[in-house]
Amino acid sequence: MKKILLIVLAVLVVVGLVVGFVIRQQAGYTKVLTAKIVKQDLSTVVSGTGQIKAKYYVNLGATAMGRITHLIAKEGERVKKGQVVATIEHVQQEASVEGQAAAIAAAKTDVAADVAAEKTQEANVEHAKADLEQKKLDWDRAQALYKAGIMAKQDYDAKKAAYDLDVASVAQAVAQLNQSKAQTDSARGHMQTQVAMLRGDQNLLDLTQAVAPFDGVVTNEPLREGETVVEGIQNTEGSTIMTIADMSVVTADIKVDETDIVNIQMGQAAEVTVDALPGKVFKGHVTLVGDQALLRSTGVATSQSTTGTEEAKDFKVVVTLDNPSDELRPGLSTTAKITTAHKDGVLSLPIQALTMHDPNDDKPANQGGVQASSATPAKSVSVQGVYVLDSDKQGKLRVKFVPVTTGITGATDIEVTSGLTEGQEIVTGPFKTLRTLKSNALVKRDTEKPVVLTPSS
Repeated sequence: MKKILLIVLAVLVVVGLVVGFVIRQQAGYTKVLTAKIVKQDLSTVVSGTGQIKAKYYVNLGATAMGRITHLIAKEGERVKKGQVVATIEHVQQEASVEGQAAAIAAAKTDVAADVAAEKTQEANVEHAKADLEQKKLDWDRAQALYKAGIMAKQDYDAKKAAYDLDVASVAQAVAQLNQSKAQTDSARGHMQTQVAMLRGDQNLLDLTQAVAPFDGVVTNEPLREGETVVEGIQNTEGSTIMTIADMSVVTADIKVDETDIVNIQMGQAAEVTVDALPGKVFKGHVTLVGDQALLRSTGVATSQSTTGTEEAKDFKVVVTLDNPSDELRPGLSTTAKITTAHKDGVLSLPIQALTMHDPNDDKPANQGGVQASSATPAKSVSVQGVYVLDSDKQGKLRVKFVPVTTGITGATDIEVTSGLTEGQEIVTGPFKTLRTLKSNALVKRDTEKPVVLTPSS
């Protein structure tokens, strides 16, 4: 028993010595998280939320006053260009068209009668001219016989009177023919007037039918069959029958924070997701960048706001989808991620590794025997950079602050444009440690192997 106690005591002494040695070895070290500088593809992405909209849509308003008799197209249905989608009561308009059509038929009959009368007068003219020609021959012979003294004066006068009478008959027949032609032209004019009136009545009848102006989807029907519609200004209550959207061109209207709008340009690629269609991503591109700031609380443009309060602002951005799906509906909530910059194979580091450091903090408190309190205090200038790990002559890990310049920013990494090289190991955390870390400080990795960043997909 005594031997066992001695063995246990010896083991405890050894363990204590080992623990003490480890503690002494780690004394003065700061544990840090590390990563290595690698090359990878980086993209700067700006996100915004909004809703799906059709690029082209129309609020189909009433063009005639009356009761809706039929709503042929229902909300959610697809319609074709020229398709009648709704009808309004049209008894009066239809009666006007029928009456005018009857008037035109009667006018055509009148024209036909006048044309027949004109033909009769033309025949009368021809007959009168033939009689005149005969009387002219008789008159010419009578003149010759009278001059030769063969014909009596009484017969001569009779031939002359007969000729003069036929001349007058021809003139009368021609006048009657011209009068008949004028009556025919007048009848035709009246018929054209009736035709024009029929077009007007037909147009009024057509206005009682709502027709789809293009292929699309009925997205809204504020009225029901039996309700009365009135002609009015667009969106006036009681004047809009339905809304038709052309879903062949679909957009995502999103709002982007004012701090990001300066990076968005026309044509930039975007990925759009819809809350109602999880797992689906729609490709698109920016087709409009708004130039009016919108108040986040009201959505009103700042140029139209009468209040002078300062608040966060957004800008409207429109992303047009390259290949829209039939599943999309106007008003669906959506999120768009717009790629504003992209670079392949650039040096990068984790964003959390960046810190601000004043190089003056690394100088000794007493230089050349002059007390720091009596020396002129150095101007504080913070520099952006990272802490790089390196081994000293004794093989101990120490850190050195290295200023760096950066480029585009990805989701978790940022581009390094100068100050570092590929493969260098840097401190990435913890955050509290980075804030207090000094150059030349002894450090120890939290893990035996540093975390090596792999290029993002």
